Amino acid sequence: MKPIIKVESLSKQYRLGSVGTGTLSNDLKRWWHQVRGKDDPFLKIGESNDRSTKGKSEYVWALKDINFEVMPGEILGIIGKNGAGKSTLLKILSKVTGPTTGRIDYNGRIGSLLEVGTGFHPELTGRENIFLNGAILGMTKREIRAKLDEIIDFSGCERYIDTPVKRYSSGMTVRLGFAVAAHLDPEILIVDEVLAVGDAEFQKKAIGKMQDISKGGGRTVLFVSHNMGSLRQLCTRGLLIGKGQVTCEGSIDTVIDEYLQNVSKRTEYNAPLGETEVFIRKAYFEREKQGYLFSEEVKIIVEVASKIQASNTSFSFAVVNKFDQRVFSNVYPFSCKIGNYRFSIKLPSKLLAPNHYSILLAVDIPNQILFDYVVSALSFEIIDEGSLLSKYTGHHGDIIIENNIDLVKEPKPLK
Repeated sequence: MKPIIKVESLSKQYRLGSVGTGTLSNDLKRWWHQVRGKDDPFLKIGESNDRSTKGKSEYVWALKDINFEVMPGEILGIIGKNGAGKSTLLKILSKVTGPTTGRIDYNGRIGSLLEVGTGFHPELTGRENIFLNGAILGMTKREIRAKLDEIIDFSGCERYIDTPVKRYSSGMTVRLGFAVAAHLDPEILIVDEVLAVGDAEFQKKAIGKMQDISKGGGRTVLFVSHNMGSLRQLCTRGLLIGKGQVTCEGSIDTVIDEYLQNVSKRTEYNAPLGETEVFIRKAYFEREKQGYLFSEEVKIIVEVASKIQASNTSFSFAVVNKFDQRVFSNVYPFSCKIGNYRFSIKLPSKLLAPNHYSILLAVDIPNQILFDYVVSALSFEIIDEGSLLSKYTGHHGDIIIENNIDLVKEPKPLK
């Protein structure tokens, strides 16, 4: 089967700061090369697209040597950090901007939803913008009129359809924009992160619609999102972009796992100098993984060292959310002798709601001596899997309260 999109050696370079070569003659020379379809004669070696570093060059490669193919009916999820080059890639695919080098072969009409209000004229009404977008996509007025009622109904903006779009909220604009892009029968639908602006009801409708047009209509979807649950639920294949380059390509599960492994999280703690009589020596995940699915358990190993004997010592830990609120904590009393101990903490599957969490650790004699206290010893992410969240029962705060959970096992002496 022939691919519907084929991208070969695609690169995009931007110049930071001022635009232009600096002289009129060089600007004309650049224009003349572009007219003849030749490479820019003033193209310089640029730096990789790392937004966290200052850099020495005024040129940056937003994309560098991108190669991939998309087959008809495939839903491709494009993943990456902010600034990795995802939106630049979609803009080139949508012909909003052109590549610096490389080529793209298409085999179909493209419908895009890149930003809130893309392709909409603010002074025109919602109805007029539907016809405008349809015309841009190459649809005739008769074809647009045949789909008009379906588009308006899907968007949920019927009451405001004859009101200028400039008076729409961002959510209403996204609703109408997606409805137009999805219903005007493009062979290729490109959707950026804009669905995050919509409410939960619309996101569910939008994902369902993308599945329908892919499976039922055989159309291709390119979907960018930071919601791992939506990507896993919707996409069949994934593309991971980092610093303007493709770093992983394959099944959506493989690409998401690779992305989560590279997210900046704290996966290990080692004690600094200045140890107390009893101190937390080391903490780490049993499986070195920075993102865990809602249906996966999280197992943490904590090593404690003691230079004294204490019969009433307590080891405690807390799970802290991104707002620095303790959503769960537990205390385990134990008698320690001189030596090392290992605690095993198991957070069962479906215990923590999808969110970012950190682990607080402490060793003390209750109401007497605080031996050691480590804030954010470890951090991790619980990933939304979509439909599993509907199974919540009896939850409190960010976790489900369950009885008789053996979270901490008996400490084992270490040699």
